[in-house]
Amino acid sequence: MAVTLTAMSAVSRAEATASKAANNPALEALTRAGFIGYGIVHLLFAWLALQIAFGKPAAEGDQSGALMTLAQQPMGKVLVVAIAVGLLAMAIWQLSEALIGHHDEQGKRRVLERIASAFRTIVYAYFAYTAWKVFKGSPASSADTQQQKTQDLLGSGGGRAVVIIAGLALAGLGIGLVVYGFKKAFKRHLKTGQMAPKTRQVALRLGTAGYAAKGVAYGIAGVLFVVAAATYDPSKARGLDAALETLRGQAYGAILLTLIAVGIAAFALFCFLQSKYRKV
Repeated sequence: MAVTLTAMSAVSRAEATASKAANNPALEALTRAGFIGYGIVHLLFAWLALQIAFGKPAAEGDQSGALMTLAQQPMGKVLVVAIAVGLLAMAIWQLSEALIGHHDEQGKRRVLERIASAFRTIVYAYFAYTAWKVFKGSPASSADTQQQKTQDLLGSGGGRAVVIIAGLALAGLGIGLVVYGFKKAFKRHLKTGQMAPKTRQVALRLGTAGYAAKGVAYGIAGVLFVVAAATYDPSKARGLDAALETLRGQAYGAILLTLIAVGIAAFALFCFLQSKYRKV
């Protein structure tokens, strides 16, 4: 009984700490700024996808490539570290949501939203870490890292199954993002009541196009992971970079990649709107 009470007390203290952090005005300001930084990263990602579409030399075709491209511009490293801080704030915010948040939801819906927040915590923390590595001048090629890890796994016992599972999970994420976008499920996280009718319409269209485009890219990346395991070809397992390159090699690939780029740019603009209208 004493052990149970102690555990409950520890949980209560953790929730109180998380609640205090979540209601910090400075954290909210940094989180909203983080959405702007996240939008900038995706805008550059869209530009890289467009470059790949027309066969021009480009940096790695994913968010890490976008950060490396930004770092090479005048004052770029200052922007990169600012983005890292904003993304870290977003990670802390989503961690608090995963621990104690989503009180406006009930039952199964709240559990699912908290799980989604836990996943977003990992995503934002990862990109914050990537941005910090780019700022420090360290190699930050996520595609190379994924390829090397896949190669190591394929050479180990049971590694092939792990790669297949990872690929299926990534493909599932892609499908989930497409469904999430077309169902406009993101709308529940926006302060739509504070939007003018035109702004609300634009936000819904940008969110739908953005999530759908990202979903297609992640879905293709997941399929390529499965292909890499089936053919023992780690070069296929380069995440979004390989997905974009694969699309370019298809019939009408330039058109398809251009559509993906436009969709990712739409997601970037959606992030800018979220900086003001997201429920934080």
